[in-house]
Amino acid sequence: MYHKISILVIEDEKSICDFISRTLELNDYKVMTANTGKDGLAIITSQLPDLVLLDLGLPDMDGMDIIRQTREWSSMPIIVISARTQEKEKVNALDVGADDYITKPFGTSELMARIRTAMRHSNKIGSNNQLITKEYRAKDLRVDFDKRRITLDGNEVHLTRVEYKIVSILAQNSGRVITYDALINEIWGPYAGDNNRILRVNMANIRRKLEKNPAEPEYIFTELGVGYRMLEDEG
Repeated sequence: MYHKISILVIEDEKSICDFISRTLELNDYKVMTANTGKDGLAIITSQLPDLVLLDLGLPDMDGMDIIRQTREWSSMPIIVISARTQEKEKVNALDVGADDYITKPFGTSELMARIRTAMRHSNKIGSNNQLITKEYRAKDLRVDFDKRRITLDGNEVHLTRVEYKIVSILAQNSGRVITYDALINEIWGPYAGDNNRILRVNMANIRRKLEKNPAEPEYIFTELGVGYRMLEDEG
């Protein structure tokens, strides 16, 4: 029997909620809605949706609290949809457990792409996931996780150990933004501090090796003030 993917929309602006709901239904998703944080949390715990689209500015509570409470027991994908454009807000939402962040206004195709990406990934970013064996493929770039080998246009790309780890984490989470702090913590450990200069140096080296024009990247994109997002896997 075919079961539709269920998506909970927690949004207090009726026009936006209706637009998102219609869009999701037209794309064959089962839709549930809530216009308060309290109602949203009740549906999350009782209905266990496959994915949550969450507005941060709710009338009764901050959406950040919904993310925190849900992450205490579940790794269901959560995509924040918010008018808050400050980089700090995006970083905070991702750091407390959101899978992605879309800034209003947004297009239908972007929303659908973000949902597909979130559904393909768990909430973990680590590169030591033993379940990942399928190689990453996008345009002319290939990342073979088993052989720890990267090729571009069929030619092997020689990366340092640190450079490879950065690329592998981003590739395993392709389509999702990974914050600077998350990358630094994953690669250099929790005591590396928040100075991302060493990360920027490594990323500059990676782009020189992977991108035809590092100033206009095709594979690894910068989310200014937030982190990096790798081109979505075509596989």
